[in-house]
Amino acid sequence: MPGVRDISADDFITAYASHLKRSGKLEVPTWVDLVKTGSYKELAPYDPDWFYIRAAAVARHIYLRKDVGIGALTKLHGGRNRRGNRPSHHAPASASVQRKVCQALEKIGVLEQTENGGRRISQDGQRDLDRIATAVVEAAREDEEEEEDDE
Repeated sequence: MPGVRDISADDFITAYASHLKRSGKLEVPTWVDLVKTGSYKELAPYDPDWFYIRAAAVARHIYLRKDVGIGALTKLHGGRNRRGNRPSHHAPASASVQRKVCQALEKIGVLEQTENGGRRISQDGQRDLDRIATAVVEAAREDEEEEEDDE
């Protein structure tokens, strides 16, 4: 049975984000259309579904590791801070956004807190992510079969 590790990150995150949006369980804050995702950014994300995509990326990242804190997620989703004519440096993403994503995933039972303050994937969340990964692999297999039939 294929798992999250067996498929590409892009395919899985797209599929899981659409699943989260379709289910309607993920509580999206009211400020998502206004907020920047980091202090080094100039504008808010153009994609109206960016919160679902970020939630799917966070869930996948925590699935692949045992125990992840907010600081590690800010470092992961950070980017290049362009400082004018001075050299660019890496800047962390907004910790508030990462925290709200984790809290929303905790509310629907995908994540749970650990004793040391980090987050880990719950049993229900692991089952959910494995089910999505299997569906992605089956969909890819069906697409390949259709392409072979066309030829």
